[in-house]
Formats: sequence, structure tokens, C-alpha cells
Amino acid sequence: MVEPEQVALVLLAAGHSRRFDGDKLGEPFLDKPLAYHVVTALEKLPFHARIAIVADTALDFAGRGYAVIENPDPSLGQARSLSYGVARARELGCDYVLVALADMPRVTAAHVMRLLDAANGPGTIVASSDGTRPMPPALFGKGLYDELLALDGDEGGRQLIKRGKHVVTSPAELVDIDTREDLEELRALYGLPTDGK
Repeated sequence: MVEPEQVALVLLAAGHSRRFDGDKLGEPFLDKPLAYHVVTALEKLPFHARIAIVADTALDFAGRGYAVIENPDPSLGQARSLSYGVARARELGCDYVLVALADMPRVTAAHVMRLLDAANGPGTIVASSDGTRPMPPALFGKGLYDELLALDGDEGGRQLIKRGKHVVTSPAELVDIDTREDLEELRALYGLPTDGK
């Protein structure tokens, strides 16, 4: 078990959305930008730090309590964004980083607390799972910081989380919006008539 006060929340919000064709994070879902759903879901957890890694967005993460770091070249892949967040967490003396994606709008605080409950020290690797594959949100202990900083490309921490613990939750909670079709499907299931207007 780890307390949120020991954790830096690193929100990855710098993807180029090549498969989406546009700024998916600003797209409306339930009458607010898609990226603000995970922000809102986790806003009550008392993390030591909240760090948003962004690129070319009009969304105001700073106004939501995040230290904002601009990734000048998101084309280098998710690992580059992750390294910015991990480096800042290390500077701040955080024992853990919780990596969340801004395009996963149905993640809940209850699930994140289950990830924190599964932590077991500096070597912690705890990822979410839909019962088939591990994915973010994922928690890493400070013993993994060097490995995280050495990653490159679009894999992010994918190889690392394969060897960690996996906390299973509903696939509906872990939906990841990559394409316009993904977003339309989400809106059809849970959205409002005003979404996308």
C-alpha cells in the first residue's frame, strides 16, 4: 500500500492524434473536453504532484492544478513524454509515479486506489488490465526511474508493465480513444445529445 502523497501523477497529453485527425483531447464528451475526464476523476486524490506533459493544446491543465511540461517533439513517441514526467517526479523526491493517459476518459479514482494498494516498494510495477492485456494507468516505484528514463519510441512503459502485477477492472473503464470511431462509440454508449455538436 502506498499513500497518494508519495506519488506523482504523470498525465500524458502530448500525443499527435495521427489516427484521430484533429485534437481529440479537446473533443467534447459529456459536455467537457475528453482529457478533463481523467483529471476530474482523480482530482480528489492528494498526490504529491500532478504533472501534465502536453503539446500544442489549448486545454488549461495548469488551471486544474498541474505543473505543465511542453514536449517540443511528440513525434519521438510516448517514451519521450514519459521521461519528462519521470524526471520531474524524481526532482520533486516522489517515491512513485502513476502514469495516466489523457485519452482514457472512464478511469476512476477507485481503480487507481487499487493500484496504490498493490504497491510494494521501490521495485513496484503495477498496471491496469482488462483481463487480457496490461495497460495504463500504471504505477512505478522509484527503483524503475532509470529504466523509464532510458525508454524510447512509442512503446512507453509497455514492456515494463508486462512483468509487473496487473489489477483487473472492467474493459469499459479502460477504453482508450485512438480514432474518431472510438469516440463515436463512446458517445453512443454514454454521451449526451450535445456531444460533438
